[in-house]
Amino acid sequence: MSLLKSSALAGVGLCGLLAFGIAVAEETNKPVAVVNGVAIPQSRLEFVLKMQAQQGQKETPEMRAQVRDVLVTREIIAQEAAKQGLDKSEEYQAQMDLARQQVLVNAYLEDYLKKNDPTEEQLKAEYERVKAEQFDPKAKEFKARHILVKTEKEATAILAQLKKGAKFDEIAKKKSTDTGSNKKGGELEWTDGNNMVKPFAEAMRALAKGQTSEKPVQSQYGFHIIRVDDVRSPQFPAYEEVKDQVAKQYIGKQRDALVEGLRKAATVE
Repeated sequence: MSLLKSSALAGVGLCGLLAFGIAVAEETNKPVAVVNGVAIPQSRLEFVLKMQAQQGQKETPEMRAQVRDVLVTREIIAQEAAKQGLDKSEEYQAQMDLARQQVLVNAYLEDYLKKNDPTEEQLKAEYERVKAEQFDPKAKEFKARHILVKTEKEATAILAQLKKGAKFDEIAKKKSTDTGSNKKGGELEWTDGNNMVKPFAEAMRALAKGQTSEKPVQSQYGFHIIRVDDVRSPQFPAYEEVKDQVAKQYIGKQRDALVEGLRKAATVE
């Protein structure tokens, strides 16, 4: 979590970059500040900046000064809390134990993943596995329109108008109760039907390009008149387009397998 984002202290007493700021960056053993005789090590500042960079925040002289100021403020408050004996409470000790444990867990997993960075061959194999699992080359996607009305009588009357040459999109704009599509002449996004209610999906899939349903299709929303404007075979994304997603998924599986192996090897009573 970002220190600057998570702490309300981030905006307390911000100042410009101190004159020695750039020099400090070159002297890693020199503390960034000393608060009541307690040194704040350079490594602490660099660690916070690293976390900020991982979240996409660009390091600037102003950023370094702001982080330093937050660290100083936190140290001042922490020292005061210690003076009051708050660091001796059971709750404090429990939180420290959990924090220490979490840091170790993160360090272990990060170290493992660095040493087991997936190869290009492994990622391509994972891509092919996912493709075989999720992609059906025989599947179809439909570009459809519909007109939704409350009663079958209304729908039947509209079908009669369409057969006489009335324009589907104009009727949809005037009479369809589907506010998500009526302004677009009843036009829907490309779909394979899996995100549609079953009666609608089944009726749509039975239509060829350019066909309109012969009779009203009833669903829990009312009565639909469906027209299919186009049909296509879906295309699975190319490897390069989804490589980063594949890598995240593969690394996640590695991590899960590692943890499961550790659990199986552990003695838990």
